[in-house]
Amino acid sequence: MELKKFRPITPGQRHKVAVTFDEITTSKPEKSLLVKKKRSGGRNDTGKMTIENIGGGHKQRYRIIDFKRNKFGIPAKVATIEYDPNRTANIALLHYVDGEKRYIIAPTGLEVGMEVISSKDAPIKVGNTLPLSNLPLGTMVHNIELRPAQGAIMVRSAGSSAQLMAKDDKYAVIKLASGEIRKILMTCLATIGTVSNPQHQLEVHGKAGRRRWLGRRPNVRATVKNPVDHPMGGGEAKSSGGHPRNKNGVPAKGFKTRDRKKASSKYIIERRKKR
Repeated sequence: MELKKFRPITPGQRHKVAVTFDEITTSKPEKSLLVKKKRSGGRNDTGKMTIENIGGGHKQRYRIIDFKRNKFGIPAKVATIEYDPNRTANIALLHYVDGEKRYIIAPTGLEVGMEVISSKDAPIKVGNTLPLSNLPLGTMVHNIELRPAQGAIMVRSAGSSAQLMAKDDKYAVIKLASGEIRKILMTCLATIGTVSNPQHQLEVHGKAGRRRWLGRRPNVRATVKNPVDHPMGGGEAKSSGGHPRNKNGVPAKGFKTRDRKKASSKYIIERRKKR
């Protein structure tokens, strides 16, 4: 999808940059794959607001996505490429030859009419899902499992991809977009290609109202709050507020929150690059 800049006919369009949605082929989702989406408004089970700046927004329904790709050996044809309000990437509706319909995250280059399959001996082309052991080195992949049959939990956002660097015994070495290099079991599945909608990060909403449509409420800076509302609040005039931290007092910049005893740390060969 390409980016579109707007003429400043209104103040909200002066800086607005949006995608053109030229890859989207339909505006009507598959009804059998829709479920209701409950909103919390940032409140917990007692009604207390535990997450700020959430609420409102346009009504949405959740699209059930097939992250497991466990219909092995059954080919499917791409019926539509659709917009999904619940994620940054586009989704594709697959029609399997046995009549079943499923949504998957659409990779870049996937078009209506193309055929995809999930199999150990599937051809190496965009949209096909294979175990990491059957992929050639250097392949760009997304929708990666961390445990066999768990379903894809890594590399699912718009424009993201990972690269298969090496194969070591029963592990595959994957380089993520963050620069982190880690081991993953070779029996885990991954889908070939890069996630669609790579221009998403270049979008500019242009006005606060468009953020409200997405369910984002106004954000008040911590330093202008009262001490009762935030650890960085209080003080006279323009006080710095002290060291940056969140509402719970956890430092915000440079403070590592990952558990040092986390079991999966031994599979990380190289940490992500520091910004």
